[in-house]
Amino acid sequence: MATDTVGRFERALSDLEVGFERVAAADASERIASILEAPAVGTELPYDGVSQPDGVTTEPTAAELAAAETGVTPASFGIAEYGTVAIESRPDGDEPVALYPDFHVAVVAASDVVPDLGAAFERLEGHLRGAKSLVFATGRSATADMGDLVHGVHGPGAVHVIVLEDR
Repeated sequence: MATDTVGRFERALSDLEVGFERVAAADASERIASILEAPAVGTELPYDGVSQPDGVTTEPTAAELAAAETGVTPASFGIAEYGTVAIESRPDGDEPVALYPDFHVAVVAASDVVPDLGAAFERLEGHLRGAKSLVFATGRSATADMGDLVHGVHGPGAVHVIVLEDR
């Protein structure tokens, strides 16, 4: 029996109230453009045939980052079990672009969605050897440190994941 890892990823994201859609690479830029809220910042998307749509600033200044409503980044991989995406800390600025704006759009290849934490640790080995760091982003932030559970305290208030089906 084959496991539908991307389907499991979708269900986990849904439980976290994170938007999700499967998109062909040829349609990705158009889909990103249709859901982003301006002003938008992003980093280069490392997928053949996929680019940031017009209006997304890919080398934002600190002021543009602070003013941005939407951040669009690639995800190194997703973890289906937790509905988590791994955002690499690259010189392009993926981490701040993913975490500062109120709305984050993460783009991940379907082939880069792993089923569970064990498979994620296998993926991490390559990153750790290269002295890179990753941030695991799992939906909106939440805290109950001071009492009632509060969402969106830090990081984006809303997240949408686009899975590229043919990558």
